[in-house]
Amino acid sequence: MLQHGFVRVAAAVPRLRVADCAFNAERLAGLMRQAAGQEVSVLVFPELALTGYTCGDLFQQTTLQRAALAGLDTLVAASNTQFAGLVLVGLPLVVDDQLFNVAAVLHRGRILGIVPKTYLPNYKEFYERRWFSPARNGHSQSVQVHDQKDVPFGVDLLFSAANVDGLILGVEICEDLWVPNPPSSRQALSGATLLTNLSASNEVIGKAAYRRQLVEGQSARCVGAYVYTSCGVWESTTDLVFGGHCLIAENGNLLAESKRFQREETLLVADVDLERLRIERLRTNSYGDGHAQQSSTPSSSFRVQSFRLTQAARKQEIGFLSSSIGSAPSVAKLVRDIDPHPFVPRASEQLRERCEDIFHTQVAGLAKRLEHIGSPQVSIGVSGGLDSTLALLVVCKTLDLLGQPRGRIRAFTMPGFGTTARTKRNAVDLMQQLGVTAREVDIRNLCLEEWRAIGHQPLGIDLTGLDVAGLTARLQQVPAEQCQDLVFENVQARMRTSILMNSGFVIGTGDLSELALGWATYNGDHMSMYNPNVSIPKTLVKFLVRWAAENEFDGETRRILLDIVGTKISPELLPMGQDGQIVQETEEVIGPYELHDFFLYHFLRYGSSPAKILFLAEQAKFDRSYATDELRRWLGIFLRRFFGNQFKRSCLPDGPKVGTVSLSPRGDWRMPSDAQVNAWLDSLSAADQP
Repeated sequence: MLQHGFVRVAAAVPRLRVADCAFNAERLAGLMRQAAGQEVSVLVFPELALTGYTCGDLFQQTTLQRAALAGLDTLVAASNTQFAGLVLVGLPLVVDDQLFNVAAVLHRGRILGIVPKTYLPNYKEFYERRWFSPARNGHSQSVQVHDQKDVPFGVDLLFSAANVDGLILGVEICEDLWVPNPPSSRQALSGATLLTNLSASNEVIGKAAYRRQLVEGQSARCVGAYVYTSCGVWESTTDLVFGGHCLIAENGNLLAESKRFQREETLLVADVDLERLRIERLRTNSYGDGHAQQSSTPSSSFRVQSFRLTQAARKQEIGFLSSSIGSAPSVAKLVRDIDPHPFVPRASEQLRERCEDIFHTQVAGLAKRLEHIGSPQVSIGVSGGLDSTLALLVVCKTLDLLGQPRGRIRAFTMPGFGTTARTKRNAVDLMQQLGVTAREVDIRNLCLEEWRAIGHQPLGIDLTGLDVAGLTARLQQVPAEQCQDLVFENVQARMRTSILMNSGFVIGTGDLSELALGWATYNGDHMSMYNPNVSIPKTLVKFLVRWAAENEFDGETRRILLDIVGTKISPELLPMGQDGQIVQETEEVIGPYELHDFFLYHFLRYGSSPAKILFLAEQAKFDRSYATDELRRWLGIFLRRFFGNQFKRSCLPDGPKVGTVSLSPRGDWRMPSDAQVNAWLDSLSAADQP
């Protein structure tokens, strides 16, 4: 996993006895052993975990302070023999004749640094200023903790793994997150990708939701991962109750969350993608502007403490002995949900909201364009397939919005040599139900004449003496495996476009997935005057049509739309079978769209390497199972087609961006049409076998 940029982190809530540091240290060490067994690399304990947060005036007792240091010694020793990762634990610590609320960062038998709390709450139920000093009151930059001299001390500390790209850790404590300018913001702008918070946040009505928003929001603003852990139900309940709320977020997305008020210890584990975060920061130039602004502030520099991250390799009597992480990871399964359909929300309510937003975005975009050019006659091809159906529905709703009659829509169904009775019937019936100006134009005679004019023999058939009926009969005799003739297909696609271009303002119907794969005829279905579908992936188109059927239409129209949703995807450019059924199924030729949309999302949205995309695909649970070799084959096809068809994307018609991924040459994607795919194919070939 490390070679793909993933680091395993955990938020832990130990069982606690208030002011019993020896007991608490043993519980913390026990969770360290559990974390080692799950190959955790960074483990975060709560604020003041060694003593308990609710010790009150006992914090000022030297007995408790010394017991906390003894407990820290126990954990330092455990970090050398029982846990190979980084450990963050909270305790009270006397420095400069003041008591500070601190987080100690431990690794392999050493204290790498100690970070004091910056902001001390002293309002409502909180009285921390009674016992602790804020970080700004400390003047020492290092402290001696038992036999370890010169331990770095201060809020200007970051912790960087020398042998893991991008793993730089920042530390803040509880209230630090709740202020307008949290320390983690400055840490992130100085390079920290993994932000941690040791907290003691009590539970009151509504606080959990706000806490979740804070963590998600801060991870998004910092374009970072955020690990938050809070003390649990074993704290004193004299006046407050603590729920042990743990959260792990990444760039605004919640990866994992614990249940609150648990009576058992918590170890919340997730894999965070540091490589994805670094790529996102590189792309977001305003993030770099924030870094430049911070660099101009004299007090913004950080001291970076370096360490080498190791992972458990083999069990010893008392724990684990670590080895270098250069070898392949022993655990291939991610502790992280990999969405097989990243464009399609799983929750029904969220899916409904997304479909509604997209549909209205399409309508708004087209309405502006039609208003600008004076509401002309609109032409659109209707095949009875998903893409043209969605575009037709958008056009109808657009004219409704503009107060124009639907009769201004000139909708053409243009049957060719591969058109089936089902798709033609659905196209005709849908146009009738929607009240548009419908026309059927059989393109077969027109195509026959063009083939004769250019001297082409479709599928090797001599056209001498053949009419449309004779050619159709001959075509149906050609075995499906021999139906390979691009000129035969392209002439039909371009003939349809020619008819539409001479009939009005042409509405495009092609989708994002087809553009990525180049599954469009250049200057055929590739071309239009405005395309409302241009940034919608195929897997989402189906749900949009279904949503429209269930929310915008009823009766016979709804029935037709749902039947279209159930029709196999095909361009219907090759002859149908003798039984009149589709023989040219798109997904049998270029691969399943659920895979290609998955590949496209991770390739464009996060710039993932082919090796990483393959690894992620192995983790995802698709509608059907795919062997690794099959995933590798379809990913290779995706890469070759994506690189080989950029020239089609370089001259796309206008159309609205509706999501985070777009291929518009004027917006999200600028790529030379003659770029070589070799490096990406090499990455795929070098990917480790499972």
